[in-house]
Amino acid sequence: MLHVIRDPLRATDLPRGGIVTIGNFDGVHLGHRRILEAAVSRAKEDGRPSVAITFEPHPLAVLRPDHAPRRIQTLRQKEEAIEALGIGFLLVIPFTRDFSLTEPEAFVRDFLGDRLAASELVLGRHFAFGRGKRGDLALLNRLAPECGFRAWGVEEVVEGGEPVSSSRIRSALSSGRVAEAAAMLGRPYLLDGIVSRGDRVGRKLGYPTINLAPENALHPADGVYVTSIEISSFGRPFECVTNIGRRPTVYEDFSTTIETYVFDFSSDVYGERVRLFFHERLREERTFPSMMALTEQIGRDIESAREYFARKKGSGAPTPGDAAP
Repeated sequence: MLHVIRDPLRATDLPRGGIVTIGNFDGVHLGHRRILEAAVSRAKEDGRPSVAITFEPHPLAVLRPDHAPRRIQTLRQKEEAIEALGIGFLLVIPFTRDFSLTEPEAFVRDFLGDRLAASELVLGRHFAFGRGKRGDLALLNRLAPECGFRAWGVEEVVEGGEPVSSSRIRSALSSGRVAEAAAMLGRPYLLDGIVSRGDRVGRKLGYPTINLAPENALHPADGVYVTSIEISSFGRPFECVTNIGRRPTVYEDFSTTIETYVFDFSSDVYGERVRLFFHERLREERTFPSMMALTEQIGRDIESAREYFARKKGSGAPTPGDAAP
């Protein structure tokens, strides 16, 4: 079970003597997983607590809001993904302008050394924290004898010939390349949210849809996707197809919507929490010459999505319900 401490700089009951890692961990992608799993493994070997330290909000959201990245995950999703890897404690440090002025040496001595009594620090080789990004492995190794810990770095994970990174995943999602994002995440990209009421256009076309009001700040580019959905009141996932976009055939100027047609499903689930997984992009969103042409294309999209799931089942690949947080 993951123990989350949301303001560890003020907390008094902190895990001491643990194997500690630090990072933003946005996406908890394959590179993050290698680091977190290394911390968990070392903690089990030594019989010590495993501790991950992260910051909320993202430092750039405070220091340079115009340049802050849209987060791949909500904080709750990040906590779930970190818990699934076996980390015992997650310390969520509130990132403020005052905290940004903390010199990394002071953070290492006062918090990692005195407050946590860390026995070992495990970081990504290129990760840096603190004012001026000076809190790197070189600094940690310099302070290690004084603070009583040892520090070491974990090699990057390479996917598609380049290191896996949160920025690469954001770029893939922003271009609709959800399968590429999934390869770097180690699982399908997902959105959490509430089912909201739409204008029932899908029902009029013969394909009633679920409208998602997402909690995530980031969603894939406009287009049509093979998806699967978990609905809070049902005990199993459902296969589906999702359209993200402005529906240009129906409206001249409309806000972006996320609409999902769930196969073989007719229940009323307005107001329920859902989790939507993205597997593959079928096509871009486009304008059709008539509503009939749009309806025919929706039918073809559904058939393509059904074929995708049939191929996956035939190959023995994980089903939608196997998707990790």
